[in-house]
Amino acid sequence: MVTRSSTRRTALARRGALMTELIVALSIVIFTIFPLALAFLNEQKLCRAYYYRALALEIVDGEMEVLAAGEWRAFETGVHAYQPLAPAATNLPPGRFELTVSDGAVRLVWQPGRRDTGGRVVREVKVR
Repeated sequence: MVTRSSTRRTALARRGALMTELIVALSIVIFTIFPLALAFLNEQKLCRAYYYRALALEIVDGEMEVLAAGEWRAFETGVHAYQPLAPAATNLPPGRFELTVSDGAVRLVWQPGRRDTGGRVVREVKVR
């Protein structure tokens, strides 16, 4: 004959086992999903930095072609803030373009304002 107390004990044991199983399952999910989420966030940040770098390279290369073709003569010797004509420059993060004109060389630099945004891009050409 099954007594009421043995039925209750069995029900409590089942609840305890279920709760333990739930805790183990949640801990497995937490310890596997959390690192994956962090990895995806880091990869997203890296992809954004690569995009910014590629964009800055394209802009600086294009502007250097124009400057090397003779546009550099419109600037005096020294360091100048440079405003690129490329509309894509609005997609870059905060930073600055800097043009340095010296005897025999023209240098264009894009310097980002923050870290993790693709890094500095420098192009230099020799001119006569």
